[in-house]
Amino acid sequence: MDVVSLDIPEVKIITPRRFSDDRGFFSETYNARAFKAAGVEVDFVQDNHSFSAKKGTVRGLHYQAPPHAQSKLVRVLRGSIIDVAVDARKASPTFGKWVKAELSAENGKQIFVPKGFLHGFLTLEPDTEVAYKVDAFYDGASDGSVKWNDPALNIDWGVADASLSDKDAKAPAWADFKSPF
Repeated sequence: MDVVSLDIPEVKIITPRRFSDDRGFFSETYNARAFKAAGVEVDFVQDNHSFSAKKGTVRGLHYQAPPHAQSKLVRVLRGSIIDVAVDARKASPTFGKWVKAELSAENGKQIFVPKGFLHGFLTLEPDTEVAYKVDAFYDGASDGSVKWNDPALNIDWGVADASLSDKDAKAPAWADFKSPF
């Protein structure tokens, strides 16, 4: 397993080893001991699976407020995405900064996004499937979002327009976001 910290070091790209032969490949995508040895110690409690039919679908920027805040381990099962994490921790020196990575079924990369970050992704292909583990159960009352293309964040998504849910289309601006972190 290869672990690389991004420009915000708490956000990490984790690339599990793949063992390939003429049948395909095998990969251990999560191992608590290996993750702990790499400095990523979380107790995941829920797995989520997302399917996006359209290229150019954005899901995010989402968060869950404490005490239900979630760390996430995100990977792509089919297709590819641009995955974005925005630091929403008020006391952080990187508050309001973002990092991104391209994840695909082909490259096998995963991103670890800790509590205190907004998270979202853009599909780069139709029929993209994303799976992610979280370390806190979903809590609708703690669920929130920030506008994906807010000019104050200036995230380089690579697109100007996106397919959005009603929730994401109505998400508040970064300036109106009162961080619970």
